[in-house]
Amino acid sequence: MQDYQAQIEKLRKYAAECALIRDLAIDKAKRELFDRLVNHLTLLADQVEMAMLERKNGTEG
Repeated sequence: MQDYQAQIEKLRKYAAECALIRDLAIDKAKRELFDRLVNHLTLLADQVEMAMLERKNGTEG
């Protein structure tokens, strides 16, 4: 479980860093790229968290 939690924290940290870069970017293409990265990393973190909860509850499927 600690491995899952560590990965969730890393993904959320990376998403926050990408959000900062996105918010500071002047170039529209760069903003859009980093926005996609934020969304992707957040989704991955959510999926890892769901997998962790499913495994904890014994509802893997």
